[in-house]
Amino acid sequence: MRRSVTAVGTEESRDWREQRRRAVAAHAAADEHRRLAEQAEAAGLVAEFVAEARRRGLPTERLTATGHGGRGRYRTRLRGWYVDRARSRAVDVDGRFHLLVVPGGLRARLFGADPQPSPAPLVVGAGGRDGESVPLRTLLRRRLADTA
Repeated sequence: MRRSVTAVGTEESRDWREQRRRAVAAHAAADEHRRLAEQAEAAGLVAEFVAEARRRGLPTERLTATGHGGRGRYRTRLRGWYVDRARSRAVDVDGRFHLLVVPGGLRARLFGADPQPSPAPLVVGAGGRDGESVPLRTLLRRRLADTA
């Protein structure tokens, strides 16, 4: 049985598309695995920070959030420790990491803001301008050193 050139080309095209589909799926799975591993490592660093801050008696404070664009400060119900000098990142007493930037507005001004926790990054500020990224471990150590 003879196959036409068109049929062979179509089969090869299907095989190539299937290989590409599998390669993309494998790449996505590897990225997800890496992301979850980094989140777990960062969560461990945050938990160690909270334990050490408590051991040292580092006082907590009521955290405030900044509106998008840097306009206004808003009360939150959170207590914890700011971990950067800009006071835009913090760890609450339950060991959750917060980026303290919120939409703001009249409602937030009257009732306070409710920033949600987010997974802590291993490198804070990654993807930002040069010199603005710092490993989470370094940031947390600096915060503990500021109180020593």
